[in-house]
Amino acid sequence: MNRQAEIEAFLGRVWKPEARYAPLAADASFRRYFRVEGTPSAVLMDAPPDREDVRPFMAIGEYLVENGFSAPRLIEADIPDGFLLLEDLGDDTFTRLIARDPALERPLYEAAIDTLVALHRLNPPRLLPVRSAPPFEVPLYDDDALTREVLLFTEWYLPARTGHPTPGDAGAEFEALWRSVFPLARGGRETLVLLDYHADNLMALPGRDGVAGVGLLDFQDGRVGPAAYDLVSLLQDCRRGVSRELEEAMLERYLAARPDIDRESFMTAYWVLGAQRNTKIIGIFTRLWKRDGKARYPKMIPGLWDLLERGLNHPELEDLKLWFHAYCHADTRRKPLPDEPA
Repeated sequence: MNRQAEIEAFLGRVWKPEARYAPLAADASFRRYFRVEGTPSAVLMDAPPDREDVRPFMAIGEYLVENGFSAPRLIEADIPDGFLLLEDLGDDTFTRLIARDPALERPLYEAAIDTLVALHRLNPPRLLPVRSAPPFEVPLYDDDALTREVLLFTEWYLPARTGHPTPGDAGAEFEALWRSVFPLARGGRETLVLLDYHADNLMALPGRDGVAGVGLLDFQDGRVGPAAYDLVSLLQDCRRGVSRELEEAMLERYLAARPDIDRESFMTAYWVLGAQRNTKIIGIFTRLWKRDGKARYPKMIPGLWDLLERGLNHPELEDLKLWFHAYCHADTRRKPLPDEPA
C-alpha cells in the first residue's frame, strides 16, 4: 500500500470514508501536514515511521494542554504508521497577522513572551505518558547535544563553502571552543525548551484567554535545557527579523517577570545560545539543500550570518569570533555557496 492509500485508510477509520484533505505548508523535516475537511476541520500529520517518531509530539503536546497552553489537541493516533489527527488551530500565524497589520507586532510578541514566562515557571518534565505507548523520556539539552548541533557547521556548511572537508585540527579547535563556553549558557534553572519557538510556529487564537490565546506548533523536538534558548528562537529569527528595539523590550519584559533570574548571567546565556543556534542553523540549511534537495534554504544563510556576527561580538565569544575569521572570512560569508541554485 502506498502512502496516499495509507492516509486514506487512516482517515476512513478515524474520520469518515473518502475524507477530503489538502496539503498545508511544507516542513523542513520529513513530516507533511494536511487539512482535513469537516465541521470543525482537523489537521493530519503524516510522519513516515522510518523517518519520524510521533510519540514526542503526542507526549509534549498533551503536557502543554494539561498545563493550560494551546497545543493542537490529539484526536486520533496511529503510532506504528506515523499518523496523527489533530485539532486545527487555523491559519493565523503571527507572521501572517503582522504582515497584514504591522501594528500587531508588539502585542503579539508580548503574548509570546508571557507564554514563555508561564511555561518557564513550571518544573520541566522528564517522563511523560503517551497514549497507547510506553512513556516518553524528554531528552536533555546538555552540552553534548549543543555540541552535536553546532558541529553541523563544520560537517556541512564549511565543506560546501570551501570545496573540501573541514581540516581535523580546525574541527577539533571549533568543538573545544564551543565546549568551553557552553557552561555559560545555563543562566537560571532549566526549563522545557520547545526549540522552534518563533513567529511562524505561533498562532493567534481569538476567544481564548491569557497564554491559551497563543497556539503552539512544532514542539516535538522539545528538551529540558536553558531557559534563554526559546527567547533566542523568537527574537533572533532569520525568517522574520525583529528590530533591536523590540528585541530589547521583549528581553526586558521577560526579565521583569522573572526576578529570580540573575540578569547578567541570563544575558550571557542568551548571546551564547544565539551564536550556537545561528551557527547550527547555517549547517542545517546547508544540509537541507545538499542532502535533501530543498533549494530555498541557502538564500536565508546571509541573514543568519548577520545574527551570528552580532552574537560573536560578546566578549565571552571572542575566541570563537577569531576562529570564524580564520576559517570562514567575513568577505565570503554572504556570497552564494558554490553550486547554489540561482
